[in-house]
Amino acid sequence: MMSRTTIRLTVLMICIGLNSAGAQSVGSTYTSTAPKDCRPIGKPSELDGSTTRACPGKAGLTVLIAEDDLRETVSVGRNRRQAAEEPAAKVWFGPFNSSETTIEWRAAGAKPFAIIQRWHIADNDDPDKQGRPNTKAMLVVTRLPPGPVCHVAYVDAIANPTANELARKAADDFARGFVCGKDEVKIIGTRGRAVELVTMR
Repeated sequence: MMSRTTIRLTVLMICIGLNSAGAQSVGSTYTSTAPKDCRPIGKPSELDGSTTRACPGKAGLTVLIAEDDLRETVSVGRNRRQAAEEPAAKVWFGPFNSSETTIEWRAAGAKPFAIIQRWHIADNDDPDKQGRPNTKAMLVVTRLPPGPVCHVAYVDAIANPTANELARKAADDFARGFVCGKDEVKIIGTRGRAVELVTMR
């Protein structure tokens, strides 16, 4: 029979092992949504030039990028049809916008639970020398299946020098427990112009 001291040490070692495994299990990998790495869906609209493309993601998931009227949506699903039905596919920012072509996948082991992507939001109140709106950068954290796919958090990339770290922490802390359609999208860190632009009513 093991002594109490031995039992305590055994339990302690198991806990340390579990904590170490948990601490090491969450990490990031990256994929591209550049047009050259994706498959176009249909032809560009003759009316307004809108486009849709499907891009390979992690763990068999598909990333769907739709652009219409100089605004984009980004969604994820087991296939492009599923991705098109997710809440994220129906969320449009009011100002003109575009997403960068690198997606960061946050995963526990081999199971991704969130993506992080940098977006550029047009600021009509800040025109350049040609009169075109300058853009403001923002990171968007999106939760992944199981469950619906939707925006979880926004991090203003200009107002927060450690925006990437803040976005990763938001993904790790909130994405898996976030309830789409019920929970409000979280503004992480300092609110800046990009966040102001996308949350204006």
